[in-house]
Amino acid sequence: MGLYSPKEIAANYINIGKAKAAQSIGKLLVLGILAGAFIALAGVGANTASSTASGSVARLLSGIVFPTGLVMVLLAGSELFTGNNLMIIPLLEKEIRFAAMMRNWLFVYIGNLIGSLLVALIAFYGQQLALFDGGLALTTIKVAANKVNYSFDKAFLLAVGCNFLVCIAVWCSFAAQSVSGKVLGVYLPIMLFVLAGFEHSVANMYFIPAGILALTDPAYAVAAGGAGINTAHLTWGGFLLRNLLPVTLGNIVGGSFLVGLPYWYVYLKRDKSKATHPAG
Repeated sequence: MGLYSPKEIAANYINIGKAKAAQSIGKLLVLGILAGAFIALAGVGANTASSTASGSVARLLSGIVFPTGLVMVLLAGSELFTGNNLMIIPLLEKEIRFAAMMRNWLFVYIGNLIGSLLVALIAFYGQQLALFDGGLALTTIKVAANKVNYSFDKAFLLAVGCNFLVCIAVWCSFAAQSVSGKVLGVYLPIMLFVLAGFEHSVANMYFIPAGILALTDPAYAVAAGGAGINTAHLTWGGFLLRNLLPVTLGNIVGGSFLVGLPYWYVYLKRDKSKATHPAG
């Protein structure tokens, strides 16, 4: 099978975005919950893999595992807030209204949060975090604590880099016409963002709540303290204000304005001078 050209991908996304904008609130929530669960399950796997190693090897193992989340989102069918930042393309083409795009983003975001939290609850109360004699719980707390200890600007900029790569991954998947091609198109950019330590709002809807829940277990809390992990900001307030807010804003910039806008400008924007002064 061949590949769609970038211009064809941009044109095809207009109809994709229109369909997303037309979905009912109920369907957006359900599909958002599924996507949140897919990304969270990839987060469970990434933390599980990385807890068996340290340093760069741990980051590499996370990068190998985590792309399965976006693969499930795109192939199984669901709605992911970060990928839907590309809806700026049909918006700029005046094929959807701003209110319809924001409606999609809002209810998909809520659905993503619900799905991620459900997986965090399953991992904690199902004692999945107890793997490796509690080593997984310690890794989960450490990952979450690191994320809430970023400054606002650092979290924002790491999120810009993240969703640039996530939306490029979505773009590459739309180039392929085979399942294997779509998987490969998704896999490499997502692995790169994990290796680079960038910040994904929906992934953090699992990573940080899972760390907060793990910290409620006295044994895990003692182990975190013994390991020197700074958990002062690992609270629900810290999750929302110190990470989720700046990361969400950065994801929008990285996806909408660094991927969607440039591709719309290059491949879809009409040249008004040529339109008003045709050749000949």
